[in-house]
Amino acid sequence: MPVIGLGTWLMGGNKLRNPNNDDEKDIKAVKEAISVGITHLDTAENYAEGWAEKIVGKAIKNYKRDNLFITSKVDKTNLHFNDVINACKNSLGRLGTNYLDLYLIHAPNDEVPIEETMRAMDQLVTDGLVKNIGVSNFKTGRLIEAQKYTKNKIVANQVFYNLVEREPEIDGLLDYVQKNDVLLTAYRPIGKGALLENVPQIIKDLSKKYNKSFAQIMLNWLMSQENVVTVTKMAKLEHVKENLGAIGWQLEKPDIEKLRKEFPNQINHSDVLPLR
Repeated sequence: MPVIGLGTWLMGGNKLRNPNNDDEKDIKAVKEAISVGITHLDTAENYAEGWAEKIVGKAIKNYKRDNLFITSKVDKTNLHFNDVINACKNSLGRLGTNYLDLYLIHAPNDEVPIEETMRAMDQLVTDGLVKNIGVSNFKTGRLIEAQKYTKNKIVANQVFYNLVEREPEIDGLLDYVQKNDVLLTAYRPIGKGALLENVPQIIKDLSKKYNKSFAQIMLNWLMSQENVVTVTKMAKLEHVKENLGAIGWQLEKPDIEKLRKEFPNQINHSDVLPLR
């Protein structure tokens, strides 16, 4: 799985499709990202009512499918067995592909037994519609519980994680995935750009030390950690190129830990995780 991927949240609209959205602009953004080296495309059925998947499908139409890693997610309202199967097939139709590299449960739903949902995820793998399964916005206990009910390994948990948002550390999720060969996929790795406002001195110092941009330091802090990858929205080509510059080198371990301990204004969103 690529260490950095293109997120498609807000392409085509928010939760609802925006009929005035500039689809061609979004399609171009996806194509440009692929042209400079992005291979992981992350989307979901509830991004703009599936329209983000449509945009991705149009963008990848002329690319060799095997060169891409495509992730989509089933909405928490579709976690009964037949609903999962149908949701996946609908996503495949919108994407114009016959399989997903990774299919995630977008968020937990206590009204549907997790064993029923995982049975459906297993069926998708058996049927060849999905190569790998995972979850999103699951705390450690939920991840462990879900793994009990599937014969296939849960390979990833996509969660809110960056230098400020440290819930995966507080919950013990980071430690768990590192010990159990599961990927932690960090979304909003620079907080939709918020972390680049009033950049603290600790980042400025490391930027000079490594001769990298502020964003590259922030992204590399995540990717330098064992079993951590990331997805981020990159609407402009210059942002894609800059973010790709976070790959191919690593912060030294003392600097990783220094950022873990000393980065200012860390907060815990353990009760409310933003779904996107």
